[in-house]
Amino acid sequence: MNILFIVDPLSSLIAGHDTSVALMQAAARLGHTVWAAELADLQLHHQRAAARVQSLVLHADRIPFYTVEDVQFRFLSEADVIWMRKDPPVTANYLWATQILDLVDAGRSDGRSTFVLNRPSGLRDHNEKLYALHFPDLVPESRVLTQRQDILDFVDVHTQAVIKPLDGKGGEGIFLLTRADRNLNAIIETSTARGTRPAIVQRYLSESRQGDKRILLLAGEPIGAILRVPREDDLRGNMAAGGRVVKSTLTERDREICQIVGPRLVADGHYFVGIDVIGPYLTEINVTSPTGICEVDQLDGVVLEDKVINWLVEFISPTLARNL
Repeated sequence: MNILFIVDPLSSLIAGHDTSVALMQAAARLGHTVWAAELADLQLHHQRAAARVQSLVLHADRIPFYTVEDVQFRFLSEADVIWMRKDPPVTANYLWATQILDLVDAGRSDGRSTFVLNRPSGLRDHNEKLYALHFPDLVPESRVLTQRQDILDFVDVHTQAVIKPLDGKGGEGIFLLTRADRNLNAIIETSTARGTRPAIVQRYLSESRQGDKRILLLAGEPIGAILRVPREDDLRGNMAAGGRVVKSTLTERDREICQIVGPRLVADGHYFVGIDVIGPYLTEINVTSPTGICEVDQLDGVVLEDKVINWLVEFISPTLARNL
């Protein structure tokens, strides 16, 4: 099986931490051909999607973790699977790339099809901060606001709130809002670009001091979880912000959230997803490049990436059979 991963520059990925690396290594270890490309490598030739593709040899215990065997122009339809795992932010270039991926099967005459995950239209439609708001019974009190006074009114109601940029990742741009903070107005100005850009504002959850749980879902079912605990001097539990990773299990409430969210994720074409849960609340749904596999492996003594790749093979096996 030929699997094309669309990722950030390979040199920026870290073996033992980045889920994309773990998935590529697992695919190679299980006998599949691994290709890689970046957004800038994607092309359209009339209506046919194509890319400048790197063929990789993956290494388990070497730095760098890969060797580029060759670089070739290929039509994307030559891949059996395309896995879009470019990290946020979701820029205009990212959105245009999803439109190229919409055409992966256009113009082909061989009766074959290529499976793209997560679904390009879903990546366009579902902002990782806003997607959670589709489940109003699961999220904390939330507003998407642009004007300073509206944000201040929300803070006054809840005493403490958190403001996040809609296009942020890894805890970037997350601030605690309180009337006692003399920087409050400056934070709001920065977060909203002086009232010209919306941000999401949520009631502060005191449970966040105990940790922010990342739950990985595959085809709508939970397959692993970790707890990201913030430093004493920081609001954020994100690993990229210095959060400490702790072994975790699913509570009854976690499973309830997964049961509610899972079917919708699959219906929207999101097969590999990371949801974030604080206390009893869903806070984010990460669909672009969810991470956490390496940490689950290390803490639980599993090889989660093999499970994901084996699921992928089984899931598309009817398509592969038709393609033979």
